[in-house]
Amino acid sequence: MSNETSFRTHTCGELRMENTGDKVTLSGWLENLREVGSGLAFAVIRDFYGTTQIVAETEDMVKSFKAINRESVIAVTGTVRERASKNPDLPTGDIEVVPECVETLGRCRHNELPFQINRSREADESARLRYRYLDLRNPQVKANIVLRSQVVAALRSAMTEQGFLEITTPILTASSPEGARDYLVPSRKHPGKFYALPQAPQQFKQLLMASGFDKYFQIAPCFRDEDARGDRSPGEFYQLDMEMAFAGQEDVFSVLEKVLPPIFAKYGKYSTASSAPFRRIPYLEAMDTYGSDKPDLRIDLTLKDATQLLSGCGFGPFEGNTVKAVPIEGFKGSRKEIEKILADGEVQSGQKGYWFRLDDKGDIAGGISKFVQPLKERVIAELNLKPDTLVVLTAGDKLTAQKAAGVLRNKFGAACPEHMDSEKYEFCWIVDFPMYEIGEESGQLEFCHNPFSMPQGGLDILEKAHAGEVDPLTILAYQYDLVCNGVELSSGAVRNHDPDIMVRAFELVRLGEDDVKSRFPAMYNAFTYGAPPHAGIAPGVDRMVMLLTGEESIREVIAFPMNKNAQDLMMGAPGTVEQKQLEELSIAVTAVEEE
Repeated sequence: MSNETSFRTHTCGELRMENTGDKVTLSGWLENLREVGSGLAFAVIRDFYGTTQIVAETEDMVKSFKAINRESVIAVTGTVRERASKNPDLPTGDIEVVPECVETLGRCRHNELPFQINRSREADESARLRYRYLDLRNPQVKANIVLRSQVVAALRSAMTEQGFLEITTPILTASSPEGARDYLVPSRKHPGKFYALPQAPQQFKQLLMASGFDKYFQIAPCFRDEDARGDRSPGEFYQLDMEMAFAGQEDVFSVLEKVLPPIFAKYGKYSTASSAPFRRIPYLEAMDTYGSDKPDLRIDLTLKDATQLLSGCGFGPFEGNTVKAVPIEGFKGSRKEIEKILADGEVQSGQKGYWFRLDDKGDIAGGISKFVQPLKERVIAELNLKPDTLVVLTAGDKLTAQKAAGVLRNKFGAACPEHMDSEKYEFCWIVDFPMYEIGEESGQLEFCHNPFSMPQGGLDILEKAHAGEVDPLTILAYQYDLVCNGVELSSGAVRNHDPDIMVRAFELVRLGEDDVKSRFPAMYNAFTYGAPPHAGIAPGVDRMVMLLTGEESIREVIAFPMNKNAQDLMMGAPGTVEQKQLEELSIAVTAVEEE
């Protein structure tokens, strides 16, 4: 077939009954060949759009197909006819093509494949990543990438309709002392100096607000040298980055409450998504009620405080600790099933869980019931228990008990269909985060989240903290998280646009005005020229698509993901470079990882 000739008249997902009798040319990958006899074979050809059955009915044509390895790219010219045995599961299942000629356009030179294309998701992950170009031929895998493209296009359209201007920000920038580890890029022209890949466009988007732009967004690449997990890809990720001038918290909420529900309802695995306004839950309330700052509101279980009730019951782990209880009405699981879920929860939280049951006769039984039995009437009344209710409990310092109980809430909720409406997207805003915390490693006061957030109470509350009139740990910030089905989609904040407030906020964590100026020179200086109040947020695109597809691993929604060790097995990155390149960059390698 000449390159001047069209490689196809139709795609492999296009032909229907109305095409019977047409002479067509299809091009794609030879997915399968099933020989029925010496003069009959059925082939399946696949392209981006679908598959079509080809029927070879002569010995010569069967021989031609048998000479071609599976996954070779071929062109088939033939006539469309109605299938005698139709396949209702395929869009092209009513027809087949009888070939006149077949030509190999791109030969697969391997008799054996690393895995079966249509079952690649069952293969070892390392093999899938090493041969990602084969893995992506699997229609199921490809569908996630197609949906991602559709979602990104829908986000762009929705943001533009809301009056936002798409502006790209630099990839090569300065290292930031806050947040995760930077990826550094050495400068050839400035020996000994480095660019950094942006962990987020945070400072640039705030500078745009100081520059007079009103509404900014971009589908922004972000780079962080951090470990992988199920909902976080190492190396790089994308977010719907946005910022608004002359805006506060509710203005940001209003935009995303218009943009996200229609996209989730249209492209999601579930057709139902929360409508505006999403629930607003203060951080402290979320921890106390759900045991998490990213609660899955599809689960109707809540935490109860049982500290006063049970700390003196004689059960050792409860003594002197905060005790959290999760009542689960109607749980029918056996003792073995209860213990299994508790053990799973301990693996995740590191804290042991305990249980007892109020049976259908109103008696306390099982688990730690002998410690609870003497307090039966109080327990039933204070925990508002009904017969046939399982109660699981955790103990420890307040935060530890809350988090461990939150893990059990999720696990038992997922095990109880009557307590979890799983077929929907349930959004909420977590608001009123603490501005400061005591660092686990330093033991000193540190910023809890974004240091550029506006404290609730402004300069006045900071001055009171400096004067010792207010505990800095009680200061709240205009910070917020967007949560969907127990997944944190995004963090955002009303920004601290006043240099005086910024300096006083940093002074509480032992950084003076000179430190702020040296660490964040562009933003500090820009704000001294007058900056408007502004606020923003940045929902993660990868996590968003993961939720929409129902995938458990974020790598399933990224075209070319890295593995858990931040390695690109397909391209061999990170890799070594030539000595000449190192010399040009004034770099000496002092340690080499052993393979």
